[in-house]
Amino acid sequence: MTDTPRTLAEELRTRTDSGLVGLLRARPDLLNPVPGDVTQLATRAGTRGSVVRAVERLDRFALQTAEALAVAPDPCPYDTLAALMAGDAGDGAVAAELPRAVAELRAQALVWGPDDRLRLVRTARELLAPGPAHPSPTGLGPTVAEATSGMSPGRLQEILTAAGLPTTHDPVSAVAALTALFSDRARMAALLDRAPAEAVAVLDKLLWGPPYGGVTDRPAPHLQWLLDRGLLLPAGARNVVLPREAALHLRGGRTHHSPEPVPPALAPTTERDPQLVDNAAAGQAFTALATVEELLKEWDLGGPPVLRAGGLSVRDLKRTATALDTTEQLAAFWLELAYAAGLIASDGEADERYAATPAAEEWLQLPDHERWAVLVAGWLPSTRTPGVVGSADAKGRALAALGPHLDRSPAPEVRRRALTLLADLPPGTSVPATAVLSRLRWERPLRGGGAGTVTGAATGSATGTRPPMAAAATTTGPAATPATPATPAAGNAPGAPESTAAGDDLRSRLAQEALTEAELLGVTGRGALSSHGRALLGTEPGTTGAAPGTSGSAPGPAGTTAEVAGTAARAAALLAPLLPEPLDHLLLQADLTAVAPGPLERPLAEALDVLADVESKGGATVYRFTPASVRRALDAGRSAAELQEFLRTHSRTPVPQPLSYLIDDVARRHGQLRVGAATAYVRCDDDALLSEILADRRAATLRLRRLAPTVLAAQASPEQLLDGLRAMGYAPAAESAAGDVLIARADSYRTPPRSAPTPVPDGPPAPDGTLLQAAVRAIRAGDLAATAERKPVPAPTPVAGGLPRTTSAETLATMQAAVLTNSALWIGYVNADGAASQRVIAPVRVEGGFVTAYDHTADEVRTYPLHRITGVAELADDTV
Repeated sequence: MTDTPRTLAEELRTRTDSGLVGLLRARPDLLNPVPGDVTQLATRAGTRGSVVRAVERLDRFALQTAEALAVAPDPCPYDTLAALMAGDAGDGAVAAELPRAVAELRAQALVWGPDDRLRLVRTARELLAPGPAHPSPTGLGPTVAEATSGMSPGRLQEILTAAGLPTTHDPVSAVAALTALFSDRARMAALLDRAPAEAVAVLDKLLWGPPYGGVTDRPAPHLQWLLDRGLLLPAGARNVVLPREAALHLRGGRTHHSPEPVPPALAPTTERDPQLVDNAAAGQAFTALATVEELLKEWDLGGPPVLRAGGLSVRDLKRTATALDTTEQLAAFWLELAYAAGLIASDGEADERYAATPAAEEWLQLPDHERWAVLVAGWLPSTRTPGVVGSADAKGRALAALGPHLDRSPAPEVRRRALTLLADLPPGTSVPATAVLSRLRWERPLRGGGAGTVTGAATGSATGTRPPMAAAATTTGPAATPATPATPAAGNAPGAPESTAAGDDLRSRLAQEALTEAELLGVTGRGALSSHGRALLGTEPGTTGAAPGTSGSAPGPAGTTAEVAGTAARAAALLAPLLPEPLDHLLLQADLTAVAPGPLERPLAEALDVLADVESKGGATVYRFTPASVRRALDAGRSAAELQEFLRTHSRTPVPQPLSYLIDDVARRHGQLRVGAATAYVRCDDDALLSEILADRRAATLRLRRLAPTVLAAQASPEQLLDGLRAMGYAPAAESAAGDVLIARADSYRTPPRSAPTPVPDGPPAPDGTLLQAAVRAIRAGDLAATAERKPVPAPTPVAGGLPRTTSAETLATMQAAVLTNSALWIGYVNADGAASQRVIAPVRVEGGFVTAYDHTADEVRTYPLHRITGVAELADDTV
């Protein structure tokens, strides 16, 4: 092997193990399956799908560097690349950051070769190089050689003559002379000094792209001047193009109008007391817990039905929003949050409907900070995006809350990265959301699915595959008037040739939603990351992340479920002291209301929910006592004396007399009438009361008749009889067959055990260190088997794939000799599926038609049938 690698595979062989590990970590798709050797690794690294994924994850400056290499000569010296990026005037920031960008491209195997011969992999060049169908984001067109391909020698001579160059009958020399003229700053400046002002204006319009324009059959004189000298070359019947070399001269040698070597600053900043931020976040966290608890209470007896296509209907979403006293969009977020945490799900029955899960019952019994940990542990890695609820899918159907097609696989990575950017700021510091979005767009300019993406990537969908990558710019501009070429497409004007609208790309929308959701959950407070939010991300207060400007600093999604649960638990421990302590008392008022000045202990809150109705919520909750609410408590089995004692025990104020009278009055009438099953009957010790009921016209629908002075029979069910009597103003109680009062306590409805939804992965999972080390060992071993020098094999006929070929006797004899000498061999092997491979083995034992050997390719001891070994050869040098 020469000192200078001739291929990407040769360069990869020279990398250290840590270098290969870095490549596989940055591009995990290369691991599926593990390449057999370095050649397979290099081949896979150059496939279109893998290159597209790698290019998508470049930051803006690394991408600009790759785009410059795509229009540079191949190979390209580093100095030439630096001149293309910084221009003739130079740029200190570009010069300082360019080595980092080249190193990143080289680490990801998108660029290889030494600094004097940098090569962009062919697939990346095809994706990023300009062409009529997919212009480059640089706005540059084809070279003179490409634009004049197929041009007649006579026309080339005319161009040379008009440009003042010596004529030549060799087309190659003619193209080279014209290229040299356009690349020579002094001669090109002298040529343009003689150009008409209108011609220079035309060049200015095409300068930053797109470089194509239209002309008529009889172009204006200033256009003809450009055509005669090759400054505009034909690109079709009525189209022309500005050659790349001429455009670079006009641009001052720069490929990009605005190189962006450093990321946008996170500014302006607003500094607040970190304790105030933590308190604000804790208050919002408590509100989030109360909202989810209210949702579970609303669905305690079973939630709304599931649509046939899945999800919640618009009507049921509105009802849920009304019950939670919030907007429909926020209601969708709380529903998806509870769903991601495994607290609600569909019951899977024939008449399918939503309900709380058994896990919700356990969640309600946890302390507040632990309940918060469950919510954020489900939210952080979730790919569910409630922000798209109500929008239309690819078929024009509205997306429903809790329904399918709400997964967006980049969501966890974007969510985590947006919060990490806040963690890089000092504690208590916040920045506008627009600053965070600008930084995210710089870090991953191609991941949004909007303008500025690479042409030709595989299509994707909302269920986890990456979004389709659109063309970087428009194609040939519309035909111009006879006087002027086409004007560049909108959006490519100088100053913003590569910008992406903030609201047009998926990544920006996900980031905006992540910041809003983090505030709702209390991960952030007043726009700044809280102390428990930093713990959730695994960052310590006051520390910063990776250095700005490194695209590798953007973390991927949160780790395993256990890791996320662990960080959530640590964050909850920091949140616990900030949450309000539950109260064991309330304040009774004379207007039949009670005020809870804060969160109540769970037993007290549950009892009060039965005895009174919630009238208003906020920092303090107001409850109202009514005859219906008191009767509800009596139906639940509480006596009047127990209710009076309950209020005296938990009220910091005396029990108002109107409230005592209300309880006693409802209790006096409660159970005076008894309803049982005959079909149904009413019995009462007061026969006058029964006579009053019989005489009431409203009782006609119950079809009552007297069986005894104290018993009435009804042709209605007990439930209908109870409802009818209550509608008439009475307070009957149900009784059992034994005559005991039945306690009317509603049973909670729960789904069968359900697990939380599994996030949709965004590409291959990130490999761990053990897998990476094992993969590198396997690649090295396979490469050794493929490249080790072998002794000549006495095979009369070579076999396909270069496998050795020996007779069975020769194979057996060589194997037995290798066992005695403890030497390694090169073998050809065909498995049961007929797949052939080559391996380097060290035989240990040969018996029974099998050879047991240490396989250096697989890095383990294996047993091979001798009849499947095509042949064997000794290694020239024992390099194993």
